[in-house]
Amino acid sequence: MIACDTSSLLAYFANLEGSDVVAVDECLKQNALVLPPPVLAELLSDSDLPKPLFSLIEKIPILGLTDGFWQRTGVLRAKVLAKGFKSRLADALIAQVCIDHDVSLITRDRDFRHYASVGGLKLF
Repeated sequence: MIACDTSSLLAYFANLEGSDVVAVDECLKQNALVLPPPVLAELLSDSDLPKPLFSLIEKIPILGLTDGFWQRTGVLRAKVLAKGFKSRLADALIAQVCIDHDVSLITRDRDFRHYASVGGLKLF
């Protein structure tokens, strides 16, 4: 299983180039792609999301939240902020669910590197 961030899925849907887009394509072909819940919420927040993309997103499994998730997310975010890095709440939620499930995250959003250095997030 490999998780995907909104940035890489949108790049994939837009037929952009990049190693993340190749990874998303490979994971989809192998049925190995999973979504953190905040990514699903971000994607479905687009009122202009084309129906075929909605259908594809619906088929991707969602990672579940585990006991203590919210507390761990708060502690992780506090660690990132204490280092002087920015930490958007949605990014902290995505990072923590990936850490909890020990899955790597495909992303083109460079802010996730802070969660890798501070919290052990694995980046693909």
